[in-house]
Amino acid sequence: MATQTRRFSTREITVAIAAVVGVNVIGAAPAALFGADTGWIDRPWFFPPDIAFPVVWTLLFTLMGISLFLVWREGVSRPAGTSTEEVRTAISIFAVQLALNVAWTPVFFGLQRPDLGLVVIGALWLAIVATIVAFNWISRRAAGLLVPYLAWVSFAFVLNYAIYAGVG
Repeated sequence: MATQTRRFSTREITVAIAAVVGVNVIGAAPAALFGADTGWIDRPWFFPPDIAFPVVWTLLFTLMGISLFLVWREGVSRPAGTSTEEVRTAISIFAVQLALNVAWTPVFFGLQRPDLGLVVIGALWLAIVATIVAFNWISRRAAGLLVPYLAWVSFAFVLNYAIYAGVG
């Protein structure tokens, strides 16, 4: 049995590009505004090289944008009369986790408060899990694209804790 693949319309391609670019711009804005000065940090032994952060975050924000697009696409492609409440809820949860992601940089780097950074990143981790669950109701692929993000934030939580605890 042949699998039929639906082609992307020009509108869908435009929305996909906007989602990827938008998530990258929103995600990168705090680093651009507050910088990422690590001179005050006692780096633990497992602190990645500085170049890893922009590379990893660009990849993760791109995956997040594609994931968001896939959920949006499911919402607009549903037959008339079908409830899109779960799509709206999933996108709202995504927005909450993105806001927490954006909040971490000014808290951690701007205020130089790894203790408060732990609180924000802990809430972010929970919000990412909620986003994955909500996206999975709509698109398994969209949920799967967020798993590397959860893994990186899990690592970032451990790194944040090590900095807070003064682990060298």
